[in-house]
Amino acid sequence: MQRLFSPWRKPYIGRDKEAEKANGCVFCHALTQPDTAENLIIFRGELAFLIINRYPYTSGHLMVLPFKHAARLDELDRSTRSEMTELQSKAVQVLTAVYKPEGFNLGANLGSAAGAGIEEHLHLHIVPRWAGDTNLMAAVGQTRVLPEGLEETWERVHTTWQAKS
Repeated sequence: MQRLFSPWRKPYIGRDKEAEKANGCVFCHALTQPDTAENLIIFRGELAFLIINRYPYTSGHLMVLPFKHAARLDELDRSTRSEMTELQSKAVQVLTAVYKPEGFNLGANLGSAAGAGIEEHLHLHIVPRWAGDTNLMAAVGQTRVLPEGLEETWERVHTTWQAKS
């Protein structure tokens, strides 16, 4: 069995979650801001939205979230879950056009025991993957090397999303 370690995530996972909670939900806060490269929201639907992960595993790492502040899928109505699934599907199409990945990881971490960094607002991950997309820099140097900044990721994904709408 192979193992993939991600020590660069340790500072994020070990951050002061209680202090963050006192400042309110980062995702709900993002919804109060305009859709720009600074905010990282790609698209707002009727019940859910698509945003770039500020702590990406790879370039193009997106998340789908409900507008409703809810921690679990069963707290959402069928229409919201359906829209989230449709957004996830379209995100795969857009990321395929932009990055041409060899595969994807799709999923959610429900609860802190499952690895959720922000467990109070449900989010589904869409992570483009390539064979060998981790290297010694990440495994030994505890540094993630991404080939582009988040603003460039936003511009590329947002432009392609709009073109496919």
